[in-house]
Amino acid sequence: MSGRSPVWHPFHQHGLGEPIPLVERAEGAVLHTADGREVLDVISSWWVITHGHNHPRIVEAIQRQAEQLDQLIFAGWTHQPAEDLARGLRAIMPQELEYVFYSDSGSTAVEVALKMALGFWANRGKPRAKIVVMEHSYHGDTIGAMSVGERGVFNRAYSPLLFDVETIPFPHSGREQATFDALEAACKGGDTAAFIVEPLVLGAGGMLMYPADVLHEMRATCARHDTLFIADEIMTGWGRTGTLLACEQAGVVPDILCLAKGLTGGSMPLAVTMATAPIYDAHYSPDRSKLFFHSSSFTANPIACAAANANLAIWREEPVLDRIASLTAHEAAGFARIAAKYPITNLRQTGSIIAMDVEVEDAGYLADVGLKMRAGLFARDILLRPLGNTLYLMPPYCISDAQLDRTMTAIDEVLAEVL
Repeated sequence: MSGRSPVWHPFHQHGLGEPIPLVERAEGAVLHTADGREVLDVISSWWVITHGHNHPRIVEAIQRQAEQLDQLIFAGWTHQPAEDLARGLRAIMPQELEYVFYSDSGSTAVEVALKMALGFWANRGKPRAKIVVMEHSYHGDTIGAMSVGERGVFNRAYSPLLFDVETIPFPHSGREQATFDALEAACKGGDTAAFIVEPLVLGAGGMLMYPADVLHEMRATCARHDTLFIADEIMTGWGRTGTLLACEQAGVVPDILCLAKGLTGGSMPLAVTMATAPIYDAHYSPDRSKLFFHSSSFTANPIACAAANANLAIWREEPVLDRIASLTAHEAAGFARIAAKYPITNLRQTGSIIAMDVEVEDAGYLADVGLKMRAGLFARDILLRPLGNTLYLMPPYCISDAQLDRTMTAIDEVLAEVL
């Protein structure tokens, strides 16, 4: 038997032989490795950590709940952490989103949303099957979530499994009308079940950003044609765009909302799909064939719900948005200095998400410069995974100015090396 680990890592090409550090503990924005390094986590461990690693209030809630109730079947049973969390979400989310369905991850939250939308039309006796998506979107890696995401290197091998969707163009600056026209055409036929979109920022698609008025217009188009509007706020939610939800900035309330990642402060896997009353009512019946046929073994895990309740308490009682605003300003100043020195295009920012593109011939997700930047930053104890030639930051809100300055210095040095 070989001495290498039997672990198969996600989104990692083991054939490249890159080092895989062993992390023993974490605190705030810092990861402590087995070989004594202190690594700054400036992408929140894949966009999930909001208040910082091992936040004391969340850790305490997990410990306390683990001593009381670890797991419970959720089909026809309930527990207090889930009840409290649903009510807590209702209190801070748009009032139209009256119902909370639990799942385990962002991908499953999207699967739930798609099934809710299709079930809504089927149970009303007016089946609709068409789903409309936006170019360059990413919604997860399960089959339904892949189907509504960008087709390409992410899912080419699995194309026989994916269902057909209609795609509208990304609303590039100056070309927004093409997006509006395509969505209008897709919806006006009356056979579109839902439009699913990442509000304001498309994450894995390259941190592509568009303004709030575009989101507002797309929502209005869906409402005009009775098309359900699904907001995938798995990455953009929980303050990443500067507000609790990105939809707030456009004055938009979706019919269905997907939340995950920061729901537990990033501490545990948990997701919710929130829906309006008409969505719920379409499945409410004495006819058991109309129930919502979706679950997983760990739906509404009590420990995960307890962590999420602690996260809600932090949002209620601490100045989270002030921290985000300060972080946003510091990021902007740092990236502006760097962009002025190197061949950089499309410097952009929405809240604490900031990105820029390094000019290279092989631009895209598989650009070689991405691996070079990642390696150079890791050598400087910075965890940052560029999306090909797109360099971005999305740190936890607890990161200090000194830690951000250290990050900017490392990026500056690495760009000088690779360019």
